[in-house]
Amino acid sequence: MLKGKVIKLGDDVNTDLVIAGRYKFRSVTIEDMAKHIFEDIDPTLASRIKPGDIVVAGKNFGCGSSREQAPRVMVAAGISAVVAKSFARIFFRNAINVGLPALAVDAKFVDSTFEGDLLEIDIAKSTARNVTRNLEVNFKPFPQQLLQILEAGGLVGYVKKKGDLLLK
Repeated sequence: MLKGKVIKLGDDVNTDLVIAGRYKFRSVTIEDMAKHIFEDIDPTLASRIKPGDIVVAGKNFGCGSSREQAPRVMVAAGISAVVAKSFARIFFRNAINVGLPALAVDAKFVDSTFEGDLLEIDIAKSTARNVTRNLEVNFKPFPQQLLQILEAGGLVGYVKKKGDLLLK
C-alpha cells in the first residue's frame, strides 16, 4: 500500500518539465538532478516534495524524449507513484523499469483530486483512494510480469533477484 500527499500537475507534462535538459546533459548524479525536479513548472516544488508524495496529472504525462532520467529523478526525489489520465507509452515503460508505479485512472478522479490531498494506492487490488475527498477508483490491473518488476524495485532489481530476464 502506497500512501502520500498529492502533487497536482496538468496535461502534457513532458520529460523536460520533469527534469530540464540543462541538468540532464551535465555530468551530475540523479540525486543532484532531483533537486531541480519540475523546476520549469514551479521553482519551489522540489523543496516541497516529501518522501512518499504522489504526482497526480492530466493526460499524456511523460511525453517528449525517451530518456529514463525523468522517472529516475522522480524516484530519487521521493515520489512513490504517478497517477494520471494517460501516459506517453515510453515514459510508462521507463517508469516501470525503474520501479515507479504509473497508474492510468479515470479523468473524473484526477479532476476531483487536489494539491495536498492524501491518496492511498493498493497496486495488488488495483485501487486508488483519495482519503481527503472519500473518492475511490479502480485502475487496470498490471500484468503479472510488470507487477514482478515493480515488486523488485525495477528491472535491475528483478534481474538481480531472479538472475535472468525471463519473466516467470
